[in-house]
Amino acid sequence: MHQRYPTPRRQGGAVAIMVAISMVVLLGAVGLVVDAGLAYLVKARLNAAVDSAALAGARAVTDGSTQAAQIASAQAAAATFFAANIPTSYMFSKPKLLSTNVTFNGGRATIDVTAEAPLAVSFMQVLGFTSLKPVAYAQTIRNDLDMALVIDTSGSLKSVGNTVKASTKTFLNKFNSSQDRVSLIHFSSGAEVDNPINTSARGFTRTSMSTNIDAFQFEGGTNSSEGMWNARNQLNLIPSNNRSVMRVIVFFSDGVPTSFSSSFTFNPGYNCSKVGAIDTSPPNQYGGYSGLFPVTETYGTVMSGCTASRVQTTYTYFGSTSQAVSNIKRMPDAYNAHPDTVTYPLLTDTPRQVTTTDLTNISVGLTNISRVARNLPEAMAAQSRAEGVYVFTLGLGSDLKKTIDGEIGEDFLKCMANVPDAPARCYKPNQPVGMYCYAATEADLTPCFSRLATAILRITK
Repeated sequence: MHQRYPTPRRQGGAVAIMVAISMVVLLGAVGLVVDAGLAYLVKARLNAAVDSAALAGARAVTDGSTQAAQIASAQAAAATFFAANIPTSYMFSKPKLLSTNVTFNGGRATIDVTAEAPLAVSFMQVLGFTSLKPVAYAQTIRNDLDMALVIDTSGSLKSVGNTVKASTKTFLNKFNSSQDRVSLIHFSSGAEVDNPINTSARGFTRTSMSTNIDAFQFEGGTNSSEGMWNARNQLNLIPSNNRSVMRVIVFFSDGVPTSFSSSFTFNPGYNCSKVGAIDTSPPNQYGGYSGLFPVTETYGTVMSGCTASRVQTTYTYFGSTSQAVSNIKRMPDAYNAHPDTVTYPLLTDTPRQVTTTDLTNISVGLTNISRVARNLPEAMAAQSRAEGVYVFTLGLGSDLKKTIDGEIGEDFLKCMANVPDAPARCYKPNQPVGMYCYAATEADLTPCFSRLATAILRITK
């Protein structure tokens, strides 16, 4: 029996085969690393592009008076943002927006965006692959919306009134006039509901709101609680089974509240049983407060027989001295300007202590009225948030940075919005967290309104 040994030629052939096989495997492994790495980078960029496209579509779906126009607007915006976020031939790929589908369900719009970026492979061709095709998908839900927009038209805004009007109209243009429900309210010494909210049908009339905004007159005090009460009331007029997913109050003001409304008890000799607003700013030259002003008018004259304070003149041998005297004996124990199932007490130790409802002492009365005027809108905002409403606030001007009664003026706006940098006494993380935007000058007003609109449109559930 003879044992055969491989010849060198045979050994060389076997080694060549093994090397060839190893090279194929090695090239495949290298291809997997290189080509898959490129595909990963393309996929990441593609994801970002479709995300931005879906968000842009959700914002743009508000444009247009018909669903067809709104769909076209959303698709155009999605295409623009997709192209802006992934260049053609990115990493040798060929990005392509496959579809932008917009569907409406009641007041909710859903935007679905799908895209691909085919990528030719290099080393992986040895394994039989000719290309990779990263695909990305994103969905954005533009929730239906019920919104009460509250605009301060007090006298301190007179010099920037035109900017306030323009910014308010620009803000409203961000929303869908056929799908969103919006109520417009403006306030100063009292409050007026310019456009009541639709309680059954959807949408709002943009032209009517623009006309009402153009008619704003900037005069009177700052009765913030009257604006807030009407805002919450407008949202709650919609039956619970017909309310939108998103419920929002947007509140704009340039200063701390100086006024509130109620039914007051007058001193003997005065016979005023009307509900009206009492205002501490500006006090008359003798240091008194003014009113009562009609609740449903932003700046009306003092109602007959309801003069809140008067001037008392005492004559002496050398001349005369004058001082303010209150005609109102006391405030009510709780806010009673409107029928409400919620009680807002006026005599309280939080957040600002009100020591007495007695108004016969003018100086003490001025302090207590000022504190009530600030306490009430905070309490009304907190009640709204407890009912699932988001509160967004916007403040304008340097007065909000001043200290009054031991606190910064804008603190009440931060507390209303329930933002994390609000004073610790009022921040409630278990309630809807809104946004506060500060406009230092009138040039910052439109950008601030735009920030609020973007934040509202981004909230989904």
